[in-house]
Amino acid sequence: MTGARHRRPTGPARHERPSIDEAALKAARAGDRMLDAAREVRHARWTAYLEPLPDQLRDGEITELRKVALRARSAYGPKDSVRDALPASVTEPFLDAIDKLLKELAKREVDG
Repeated sequence: MTGARHRRPTGPARHERPSIDEAALKAARAGDRMLDAAREVRHARWTAYLEPLPDQLRDGEITELRKVALRARSAYGPKDSVRDALPASVTEPFLDAIDKLLKELAKREVDG
């Protein structure tokens, strides 16, 4: 067998958790806008960091979304932040969307 291995989903399908799916898709769209801004100003470091995130938010399984969201959230560090390189008009909506996704994921964990 050549090529990528097919993984079996480890949790519920995203359509079974519409609030999580919607939050992840909203974060992906905000991530797309932030990635476009990084490309526009030719900020190679943030472009490389942000590049995989929108697709992972769009296509990742529920069980993977927390890891992706935390990686996205880490772009807002106290000493090294995407806020220093890109305008608030793209960084803040992405941060808000990621925080909402994390909140939905936390609700899922509490609800079981």
